[in-house]
Amino acid sequence: MKNKPFLAVIAAAILSGSSGVFIKNIEMAATSLGFIRSLLPVLMMAGIMFYKGIPLFRGNYRLMMVASGLNALRLFLFITAYTYTNIGNAVIIIFTWPVFVTIFSAFFLGESTSLRNILLLILAFVGIVIIYTGQSLSFENDDFLGMTAALGTATCHAIGVVIFKKESVNYSRYELLFYQNLLGILLFLPFFITTPLPSGQDIGVASVYSLLLGTLGFSLFLYGLTYLKASVASAIAYIEIVSALFFAVMVMREPITLNIILGGGLVVVSTAFLRRR
Repeated sequence: MKNKPFLAVIAAAILSGSSGVFIKNIEMAATSLGFIRSLLPVLMMAGIMFYKGIPLFRGNYRLMMVASGLNALRLFLFITAYTYTNIGNAVIIIFTWPVFVTIFSAFFLGESTSLRNILLLILAFVGIVIIYTGQSLSFENDDFLGMTAALGTATCHAIGVVIFKKESVNYSRYELLFYQNLLGILLFLPFFITTPLPSGQDIGVASVYSLLLGTLGFSLFLYGLTYLKASVASAIAYIEIVSALFFAVMVMREPITLNIILGGGLVVVSTAFLRRR
């Protein structure tokens, strides 16, 4: 029992690190994948909530809908990031979200930010710049589009984290997962029904991706978070970067450049120290 929370967070991070491999091997529009990714967790969580007698809408559900909308945008940008740039670039830039959490927490939750943390924020952004300068970028370049989408993913996720942090004491993990994905179904559905229907194989792979990453991975992380300090669980979650780079090299045969190593190192170090504030 003592080691189960640690193993749960590690397993969640490893599963999450495989996202890029799934996305790059599914031939469907980002909106269609977003619909399937959102649909299955909502159906499963709604079933569990009905069985347990938990109302579908209670408490400050309007704010949770805002968080749900942000998650839908985050999911679209997340898929776009992995579609247009390599896994190494995407995962490192996406993992700048703790930097934005620090900024938004100061503005919206009144959390103080020390000079040390400001310097660490600057260090993280220097890392992003190094990663960007390692590409032959232009406004029409796929890498530029993908990396910018990754930065948008980090921003949306950070705002969502601030909202969920504020409201998480009022909801079960089933409700959090339900709200997280609910609005994505409504926003992605019009695109799903108006785009060419994906192949059965792609729908199958997308469904596995949704169950593994959207349901099992998130549930494992929440289980670990129940027994571990948030700072400890978040630190363990950095295994996702190693996991994603491992899958990128071993499965997708992507190169790891010096800029990714240097810039990514700055991002990881700065965000790791921010977690220990």
